[in-house]
Amino acid sequence: MKKNHSVEKIGGTSMSSYDDVLQNIWLRPETPADGSDKTIYERIFVVSAYSGMTNGLLEHKKSGEPGVYALFAEMDDNNRWQQKLYEVEAAMLAINDDMFGEHSLVRKRADQFISGRIKDVQQCLEHLASVCSFGHFQLDDHLHRVREMLSALGEAHSAYNSVQLLQLNDVNGRFIDLTNWRSDSQHGLEDHIRHAFEGVDFSKEMPIVTGYTQCREGLMKTYDRGYSEMTFSRVATVTGAAEAVIHKEYHLSTADPEMVGADNVHPIGLTNYDVADQLANLGMEAIHPRAAAGLRKRNIVLRVKNTFEPEHRGTEIRNDYSSSTPKVEIIAGTRNVWALELFDQDMVGDPTYGQKMNDLVFESGVRVLTKDFNANTVTFYLKGTKRRINWLMDRLQASYTTADIRAEKLAMVSAIGSDMKVPGLLTSAATSLSEAGVNVLAVHQAMRQVDMMFIVAEGDYAAAVKALHTGLIESNSDWETVQTA
Repeated sequence: MKKNHSVEKIGGTSMSSYDDVLQNIWLRPETPADGSDKTIYERIFVVSAYSGMTNGLLEHKKSGEPGVYALFAEMDDNNRWQQKLYEVEAAMLAINDDMFGEHSLVRKRADQFISGRIKDVQQCLEHLASVCSFGHFQLDDHLHRVREMLSALGEAHSAYNSVQLLQLNDVNGRFIDLTNWRSDSQHGLEDHIRHAFEGVDFSKEMPIVTGYTQCREGLMKTYDRGYSEMTFSRVATVTGAAEAVIHKEYHLSTADPEMVGADNVHPIGLTNYDVADQLANLGMEAIHPRAAAGLRKRNIVLRVKNTFEPEHRGTEIRNDYSSSTPKVEIIAGTRNVWALELFDQDMVGDPTYGQKMNDLVFESGVRVLTKDFNANTVTFYLKGTKRRINWLMDRLQASYTTADIRAEKLAMVSAIGSDMKVPGLLTSAATSLSEAGVNVLAVHQAMRQVDMMFIVAEGDYAAAVKALHTGLIESNSDWETVQTA
């Protein structure tokens, strides 16, 4: 049964501006779903780690610079992971000092909390390294658990601190720790969440929930850095939320304002889950596609809001919305796309040829954005590290010995909309790119017509985004300057 509360996720960049989060979100009364008087309660908050912390604990999401996890996985004799762990701890303690410098007892509690967990991790990794020095134990068998454990640190730090900050401001915050730290039991994802919320009174308490959930399934095996969105989604569905809200440092707009100019973009007032799925597929971080699926099935409305403009209603994402006038709503994309091409004359007419190929792509752990194929060539467009791509190429070559296999780093730019059944849209898009001097290397469009993907050289990415936004949105008279949800 649906209840009166909302479940809201706060991203890492917003969390780092904790004073703005406090004033614009936590202390700002909202009207519950049943229309009763405004209150600061009836809201659950799932929080991400402070900006940069997960990069330091795992690896930098964009540059690939190794964090504690990546350095530990190398297992070199210098134990560089230990120094990196000390650096992360120092950064966490600096945040504590900034937040609670005037409240020495609170700062001391916050320091003891996170330093205790850092010490736990250090001891655990040292013991694991010692065990794996014996041939009977292989480090690779345990790395996914190491990754999970390190991820838990960032979210536990921000959630614990948030509760301390709320209590300093006379808010009855409640720390919901889903990291399962030092526990001798393990539940499935939904059972863990259900047990954690037993006895919580949403009308009198403000639960602050760790974005990472330790569970039997292992969130990072499937969702990797999207684990906080899965926690957010499952908390919403398990507790029967009336609405799900994501607070970010920007509006969900027609394009990245830094790329096309803030004066040229429009906030999206209303769209549907098809559009959210396409954005998630590109890694736009609106919401992980599997997380959106849970909300969609339960018919929970999702709202994306700007942390720094609390008066704005944000973007409402619904099941039942379709643009009244067919048009492109968003231009989005991603750099660092690996185009992995396999050419083999033997695949012609063989319906079973690609079965092993698909299995290997899945085993590699890379993310598939899309794929194209014809009679003798299959091209996967992938997101993943160079190491994983090389692993995949080696396995493919071993399985398809007569094939020519190559990989090239490119970029992908997409035009996305809830209804893009516009005659001549592909021609208009191609013309806009051509006039901007962008060479299109490949095009992908499904009959559902909610997205159109263009593969371009990595150096042409920014020009392609600008060209498509200018040609398909800024020059489109059907595009409303202001949309209201």
